[in-house]
Amino acid sequence: MLISIVVPTKNEKDNIGGLLNTLVIQQQPIEIIVVDANSKDGTQEIVKEYMQRYPFVKLYIKEGNIGESMNYAIERARGEAISFIGADDRADKDWIKNIRKSLKEGHDIIVGKCILKGKEKFKLDRVRLYYKGFDISVPGTNTTYRRDVLQKIGGFDARFITAEDIDLNLRAVDAGYKIYFEKDAIVYRYARENALSFLKQAFRNGYGRKQLALKHGKLWESYSPKQMFGTHLTFWGILRLLFGLLGYLTCKLTGGGMRKHF
Repeated sequence: MLISIVVPTKNEKDNIGGLLNTLVIQQQPIEIIVVDANSKDGTQEIVKEYMQRYPFVKLYIKEGNIGESMNYAIERARGEAISFIGADDRADKDWIKNIRKSLKEGHDIIVGKCILKGKEKFKLDRVRLYYKGFDISVPGTNTTYRRDVLQKIGGFDARFITAEDIDLNLRAVDAGYKIYFEKDAIVYRYARENALSFLKQAFRNGYGRKQLALKHGKLWESYSPKQMFGTHLTFWGILRLLFGLLGYLTCKLTGGGMRKHF
């Protein structure tokens, strides 16, 4: 069973080599599809070096946001299933092996275990969103879909600035698919390295959560207030909550590019 691994990139010179080192050793057969949003920092040159050594590494250049990049990759993927991973993440050596095991067991959507690394003050738990009994807010960086499922539900909604993975999971659940958790499919994620990038991420996440509400209606009943506020009882947690709220309100005031649905 061929599995396509999709990696969207934008100026990831400092990260892409480390990720590819963990991908080229995965259980075969695989293809690694890097879709680069026209990086200017040497990202493409690093990927091309890997292409010379590993014929299953492919590079495409496509301007646009992350949703557009991943849809572009889906159209070109040859695998029966497609696994998504971030350019600044690292895969466990048996990541694909355990994903393939779950696929052979008949699962259509597989999310793996993400282990957060980096500075402790920025290692905050995500705000979980449950829908019809499934945690649809699992990190998109360690999610695998059968290709026919992605085709049936229409791929990613490229209007999202973030939370495009949550929207995809929500639509998949609405279509009757189940999300299966494979604890042995492990990806190592890294927390933001400085306050500015941490707060930018918080703003974007808040903006994306409001985009979800604009598209799908009220979702507040799907959140756990205890879990939401319980993860923000530190200085950095409170700042993240405030910047997330700012992003949420900004999206609400501007319509977030979603109003054409109403």
